Amino acid sequence: MAHDKMTKQEKSWVMYDVGNSAFVLLCSTLIPIYFKSLAEEGSSVVVAWGYAETVASLILALLMPLLGSLADLKGNKKKFFIGSVAIGVVACAALGFPTSAMLFLIVYVLASVMLNGSMVFYDAFLVDATTEDKFDQVSSHGYAWGYIGSCVPFISCLVIVMFGEDLFGISMGLGMKIAFILTAVWWLLFSLPLIRNVHQRNYKEPEPHLLSSTFKGLWKTLKAIGKDKCLLMFIVAYFFYIDGVHTIIKMSTSYGTDLGIDSTMLVLALLMTQFVAFPSAIAYGKLSKKYGTRKMLMIAVAAYLCIALFAAFFLRSAAEFWVLAFFVGLFQGGIQALSRSEFGRLIPKEHANEYYGFFDIFGKYAAVLGTFLMSFFTQITGNASIGVLSIAVLFVVGFVLLLKMPKE
Repeated sequence: MAHDKMTKQEKSWVMYDVGNSAFVLLCSTLIPIYFKSLAEEGSSVVVAWGYAETVASLILALLMPLLGSLADLKGNKKKFFIGSVAIGVVACAALGFPTSAMLFLIVYVLASVMLNGSMVFYDAFLVDATTEDKFDQVSSHGYAWGYIGSCVPFISCLVIVMFGEDLFGISMGLGMKIAFILTAVWWLLFSLPLIRNVHQRNYKEPEPHLLSSTFKGLWKTLKAIGKDKCLLMFIVAYFFYIDGVHTIIKMSTSYGTDLGIDSTMLVLALLMTQFVAFPSAIAYGKLSKKYGTRKMLMIAVAAYLCIALFAAFFLRSAAEFWVLAFFVGLFQGGIQALSRSEFGRLIPKEHANEYYGFFDIFGKYAAVLGTFLMSFFTQITGNASIGVLSIAVLFVVGFVLLLKMPKE
């Protein structure tokens, strides 16, 4: 952590990462387990969950470039942010009420789209919350405190859901209702400092033909990316390997559930991932100064390939799931933080916002391919291990592209 004292605006910006991370953690742990209790006996959680995540990611990939560009207009960014947080919070609180698996998935997709939509506007607020020289410091504080802060409401939810019957005499169903409401309240409370204290200082003035000029701007940026060989290879490599990373994060619980691993063990192992990721992300940043960002990225991609192969061939018990969760934690923060800084080195600084808009699409919504591959191969082979093995291909492609990238 840097010694520079953070301003009120910077702290307010970081707070939102603490708020939304609680729901992110719930999505990758308790929600798939709860969904299995709603699903029909004998149906695969991996297949249904994978398709739901694919739908949510596709909606985002189609909407966000357009909404992101419109949010850059004067006075729009905060309106878009408040709108997505408000709908997301209500949908999150409502998740405990559907009694059918299909209705639950529809509400979940809405909550997921709004959560990730709000995070695009949140990323865009970084340029308003701080100065360029503190961009890395403030951004890494967001990642770090998000990992740790999300554990506070999550552990409370865990106690209510897992031990509610013994301690308070409440059923798992009621426990999940309380957990969803608690997470929604936490998310809302930690979004208030940003809404109150961070204001849009960077904006573009509306042009006469708003929609056509928005599409023209997006097309111009896309063409510029296409002409820069180094940047193009990096962004395609990033798309493949980060797709694999997000698929492992999103699908690990449902995969473990299908293997019959005890749900308490799954959740505790994934909680450990959060604590391991906090110091690992900081250490990875220091190692990149010594050995170079690209080299450290390639090590992380190779490590994730090993993680995918381990999950496909050896993951059968809770102990092996703990090993998997530990190694995911070691590389998760590092691969995300270094990808963002390497991208920053390759782009023209005067168009950083437009370029980071595309980076966000590739990063946050890349899990379309991975979740689809995993669900598709699990469904046609009837073997979840083959589904996991299909994810390994994404890391191989990502690694080869990083290796072949021109030096500059």
